[in-house]
Amino acid sequence: MYSQPEPRIVIIEDDQTIREGYAYLINHTSPYTVVATYPSFDSARNKIGRDNPDVIILDIQLPGTNGIDALPILKKLLPDVYIIMLTVYETEKTILDALANGASGYFTKNTPTAKLIEAIRDVVQGGGPMSPDVAKTVILSLQRNPDSPLTKRETQILELMTTGKDRGQIAKELFIEIETVRTHTKNIYSKLNVNSKSEAIQVAKDKRLV
Repeated sequence: MYSQPEPRIVIIEDDQTIREGYAYLINHTSPYTVVATYPSFDSARNKIGRDNPDVIILDIQLPGTNGIDALPILKKLLPDVYIIMLTVYETEKTILDALANGASGYFTKNTPTAKLIEAIRDVVQGGGPMSPDVAKTVILSLQRNPDSPLTKRETQILELMTTGKDRGQIAKELFIEIETVRTHTKNIYSKLNVNSKSEAIQVAKDKRLV
């Protein structure tokens, strides 16, 4: 009986230890074969067509062309390829940009190899595997009210308020001045027609603004 060949994998990752570690473990602990590895998209660009991968494991923070910008180019070169993002970055914008540009899965770099091997199997079967923290970010984004009157920065500040952080902690986390936080907070109260942090949090939750 004819059986399908196991998927061919290409890894594009600038950290040599991570790149070689994943390649070794995938080759030795799974039925899949890593046919090539590259330290950047630019070094892979002219060769990856000949590699003919079924799945590409792609880092986001690459020298030269970054992973987000590489995604649509790879999908044009290899329309049927599945691309799993592997990154330390899990900001909402990065995740949504990656998925919008054609990523099939999204994992953070602390993901155990066994989970990554499972993800390879899942994507070739039509799934969209993600780290739990990434999936949570995507779900929250989809649940959020698209008609929110708040700007992205105001939403960030309000989200941090709901976790109990004060102005100083919010300023530190977002790398902005306390006075800037104060101004944004004033704007939030005005837009939501409230006079206190607790009222703002309640309205935000009721209207799904965070």
